This record gives sequence, structure tokens and C-alpha cells, in this order.
Amino acid sequence: MRKSFIVLGIAALLGMLGAACSNPNKMVEAASQVQVKCEPAVLEARADIIEARYTVSFPAKFFHPKAIVEITPVLVYEGGEEATVSKWLQGENVTENHTVIPKTGGGATQTVQFAWKPGMEAARLELRATLQYKGRTTAFPAPFKLADGTIVTYKLVDTDGVAVLAPDAYQKVYTETREAQIKYIINSAVVRSSELSKTDIKALESFLAEAEQDARKQAKGTDIIAYASPDGPLDLNTGLSSNRGKTAKDALTKATRKVKSQGVVNVSSIAEDWDGFRELVAESNVPDKDLILRVLSMYTDPVVREREIKNMSKVYQILADKVLPELRRARLVAQVDVSNYSDEELVALVRQNNLEALDVEALLYAATLVPDNASKITVYGKAAQKFNNWRAYNNLAYVYLAEGRTSDAKTALAKITTENDIVNTNNGIVALREGRIQDAERLLISIATPQARENMGAIAIIKGSYTDAVTKLANTGSFNEALAGVLVKNYDKASNILKNLDSAKAHYLNAVIAARNGNASQVAAELQRAYAQDASLKTRAQTDVEFAKVKDSI
Repeated sequence: MRKSFIVLGIAALLGMLGAACSNPNKMVEAASQVQVKCEPAVLEARADIIEARYTVSFPAKFFHPKAIVEITPVLVYEGGEEATVSKWLQGENVTENHTVIPKTGGGATQTVQFAWKPGMEAARLELRATLQYKGRTTAFPAPFKLADGTIVTYKLVDTDGVAVLAPDAYQKVYTETREAQIKYIINSAVVRSSELSKTDIKALESFLAEAEQDARKQAKGTDIIAYASPDGPLDLNTGLSSNRGKTAKDALTKATRKVKSQGVVNVSSIAEDWDGFRELVAESNVPDKDLILRVLSMYTDPVVREREIKNMSKVYQILADKVLPELRRARLVAQVDVSNYSDEELVALVRQNNLEALDVEALLYAATLVPDNASKITVYGKAAQKFNNWRAYNNLAYVYLAEGRTSDAKTALAKITTENDIVNTNNGIVALREGRIQDAERLLISIATPQARENMGAIAIIKGSYTDAVTKLANTGSFNEALAGVLVKNYDKASNILKNLDSAKAHYLNAVIAARNGNASQVAAELQRAYAQDASLKTRAQTDVEFAKVKDSI
């Protein structure tokens, strides 16, 4: 009896298919015999594109030789539907240029794409078919369902970016210098009394005296460098410069006799001041200046140099009158160490809003010492307003970015007229946050810093270049590195990174990994941690196809 039912069923099916072959409208009635397949079985968005490849297959004796079938892929989602390019099929007796489905059966394959729109995470991809025969169009009774839901896990990408703080050049102890010179007449080491009454000598004495009275200052010492001009015998000049060093030291002692603490006095000498000679000639308007400088570069032997220059007799007289006397000298360079504001003093000045006395470097450094962003903004704002300094505007933007105030950061960065890697990195972050991905990539792509590389990793995820993202984000320990691991299905590495992160998205991504591994209890636990930090993730989870098989855990 059972065998006869089977025979009758087969006969009925064959009869239906035969009827379809003889009557095109029967194709519509036999629609259940059409097979469809979709790859992937669950849709996935990548770089804001949903791509799928479907196959539709018809059994033997199904497709009428004179029929035409239009198949239209449609993505149905909350808020609307999107149709893409139709596929046209025809029987073997149709003279159009469509894909032919013979009597013996066959099929067709097509790759389709849809631009992502919000709501498509709960989309349904289906095929809608219509039959055309002798000018009449008949719709198939129901669409063929291909896939339910769209994976959009890549959209968890963190686009906050890693900003860069411009460095300060604040010195807790810095050195101030003051220089004076004693000039000598030719072949003499005697210090003339008129030299000790010069303005620069008096200023040097005052410089050391003031340091002695200032608790923040301490005399470090004075370097005396004595010279002879590069004319005359070397032996003579060697002794002459040495003697000038001694007399200059005595002169310094006399000029600063009222200063008790002067530090160490170091004396050195240079027999022939060829460097000074070259510098003075280069700055002068003497005839044949270029020829003289060429001689200095061609010859290193001082005797040869002097001979070649003296051979230019007309020029040499000018050098003897204007240049060489300036090189018969001793330089006195006093150094004083200055103790800058301590960290405690700077913090106190910030708290008192007493910032006027601070220079730009002190302001930039002081801002790093206070923990609250409000104070940082005040200090950086003062540095920017008072000194129009690019680092101040950049660091102001840095704090705004940390607070999520992207528009304010953009305004601050717009006031910078210079262009460098630090500014471009932070402008790139603004572009990234505003969704201007091409602008962000243009600003960041040529920068070799770790911050720019990590920001480019986020861009790689957005663009769907997941393997590239893994490379760029390697060893950052960031959420985006974990996300890139999930996107290339390296779940172990992603889980190891997430162990060290405690954020709403980190727990959510852990739940995704657990769902893919079929661990419903872990999904529930991780999602509860995620909701506790960001309640909006619960709404996302409700339509997230990642949790389709563990709905009770949401």
C-alpha cells in the first residue's frame, strides 16, 4: 500500500512538471519545486556593503521552452526594502539574449550587492519571480527566501582615535649665559683699562652679582677662550693666545671682585682663530670674498692659507684693517644655573589662576601636572591666547578629543597655521569621528607614528580590510585589535586581548565570541556586564543576528 502511494506521488510530481512544460502558467503553480541557495547563509555587511551570491535551480521539464522568468533580489528591512539588478531567464525556444534554462533543467547564479542602511541588521533577502509569456506577466505566488539577518559586528569599531599631545620644552633647571669680550692690540697680551669699562664687561659683572642675590640662581662658572689672529708665526700666536688667557682671567677677577660666588673659571686658548676669520669674512663686503673663502676650504695648512691670502695684496690690507683686529681677543662667557618653578609651584599657580608670569613652556608643562580637564583647558587656552602657539592649540584639541568634544577640537586645530605629523594625526581623528574616512586616511597614511598606525587600523576595519587591520593594530592591546581578531575569526587572540579590557563594547564582543562558540551562559553573563556600562547595547543585541541562536540569553 505504501509503495503505491509513493508511486502515485512521483506520478503526480511528474505530471505537474510535465504540465509546467506544456503550460507556462503551471510553472507558477509548481514554484515549490524551485531550489534556491545563498552564500553566505547569513548576510554580512563589510565596508557598508552587503554582498551575497545566490543560485536558483529548476528541475527537468519545469521551464517552458517559450517562457521568460524575471528574478529580482530584494532586501526587506525595517523601514523599507531595496531591490537590485534582476536576472532574466528564458526557455530554449526564446530568441532573447537571456540565460537559457533547457528542458533537462538547470540554473543560474548571480552576485548582488546592497548599500548598507540602518535597520538592515534584521533584513531578509528574498527572490521575487515573475513569468512572462505572450505579453502577459504573472507573479509567482510567494518570494523565495534566501537569508535572514545581517552581521554588522565590524560596526563596533572604536572611532575615538588615539590623539597626540605636543611636547613641551620646559626645563626645571636651565642655564643663562652672558658674554663679554676683551680686545687686544697686535702682538700684545696686555689688557687696556678702557676694555674693563666697556658696557659688556659691566653687564657681565651685573649678571653674576644678580645671580648671587637670587635664591633661584647659582653661578656655574665662566669660560675664558683666548685667541690670536691667523697672521704671523704659529709659535708666536700659540704663546700669545695663552698669555691673553691669563691676563683675561686676571681682568675678570678685577672686574668682578665684589662678587663672592662666581663658580669655576676655565681658561683655554686657540692659537689662530681661522673659524672666526671665516665667519667675519663671510659676513663682510670685502672684495674677492668668495675667493678668500675658497682658499680656506681648499687648504688646511695654516701656513699655506696665510701665504695664499697675503698674495692677494690689495685685499689683505683691508683684512688687516677690518677683520684681523676683531680676532685678537678673549671671550668671557659666564654661565648661571636657574632653578625653574617646581611642580608644586606650577600646580599652585594654576589653582590660583595666576598664569601671567609663566612663559609658553611653563604653561604647556603645567597643564600636564593638573589631573582635571577643566584646568588643562584653562592653561592650554591661556598659552594659545597669549602666545598663539601651535602646540597650545593642539594640546587644547587633545583635551577636547578626550572629552568627546569633537567640534571644539576641530575649532582649536583650525587655528594652527603650521602642518606636521602631530597636527595631522589629530585632524585625522576629527575626520574619522565625523565619518570623513577619505580625509582621515589622507591625513594619516604617510605618518609613521604608533598613534597614526593605530588610527589607520580603525580605518582598515571600516573599509573592510580586516587582514590589514590585524597588521596595523598588532600589539596595541586595544579593543580594535580584538575586533580585528574576531573579524578574521582568530577568537583565541581576541579573547586574550579582551581579558585586559573592561568596557561595554569589550564585554559585548566577548558575548559575540561566546555566541559563535555556542556558549549561551557566557553570552548572558557578558551581555549583562555590557548593559551595566551602556544600556543602549541591549537595543542592539535584540536585532543582532550574532545572537540568533541564543535568543534566550539576550
